[in-house]
Amino acid sequence: MSLVLILANLMTLPHAEPFHLTLQTRAADGAVSTRKESWDPKATAVIVCDMWDLHHCLNAVRREKEMAPRVNDFLIRCRDAGVLIIHAPSECMKPYAETPARKRAQAAPKAANLPDGIGVWCKVIPAEEKLKYPIDQTDGGEDDDPAEHAAWAAELKGKGLNPRAPWTKQIDVLKIDQERDAITDSGVEVWNLLEQHKIKNVALVGVHVNMCVVGRPFGLRQLSRNGKNAVLVRDLTDSMYNPARAPMVSHHRGTELFIEHLEKAICPTITSDQVLGGKPFAFKPVTGKD
Repeated sequence: MSLVLILANLMTLPHAEPFHLTLQTRAADGAVSTRKESWDPKATAVIVCDMWDLHHCLNAVRREKEMAPRVNDFLIRCRDAGVLIIHAPSECMKPYAETPARKRAQAAPKAANLPDGIGVWCKVIPAEEKLKYPIDQTDGGEDDDPAEHAAWAAELKGKGLNPRAPWTKQIDVLKIDQERDAITDSGVEVWNLLEQHKIKNVALVGVHVNMCVVGRPFGLRQLSRNGKNAVLVRDLTDSMYNPARAPMVSHHRGTELFIEHLEKAICPTITSDQVLGGKPFAFKPVTGKD
């Protein structure tokens, strides 16, 4: 086939339609504002944060399993449109060491504009310091029944795993396309990938919103403060919050309160139905002991 014919065929390939999104933010008093944006899939990435196979909190595992099929549907739709999918199961790179998706992240050229501190956690940004933190997560946020938690820890230990950090890989429900996706837990590698692909729009899904999703080197604080158009997919996340701690609300309400804080100080949010159609994902009314 001649070069002219190849180029002609490429020019006739269909272009993915933009995603028409409604981004939600909040004023300091909680008043909601929305704005419409159209995102070019080719200039967009989705980062999957810490959707591990296991967790020290049994209820966190239950909620993740409940949410994971919807996350996978979201990834498939985005990937098929041309979005770069970056799987980021922190501390679990060993199983993926020889895979094309892992090597793709490692091979991304060093960005000329690599931000200072992009390789470390970011625990707070100035806009948050003006607000009262909405939930008490100082106990780590576990909301398990004590007896169930003890049995779960014993089960993990019996499998030769560390009950406090039992994760070994990403949950298998989320499929990795080795031809198109990337795998990394490095803020530097994520930034290099984003710059290599000329990506300005980044959506995060995964857990946990008040810890890893906002704080990791590839998390929402780092992305937002360094100029990326970052959003949280607010129905495809969960929190580490124990209803026995202030403000003494259900686990699900605690998650909502932190997301409201995020919308005030960190970045906007969207919902998965804006890409998939239908309704936003919602957890069952009660998981564990709210």
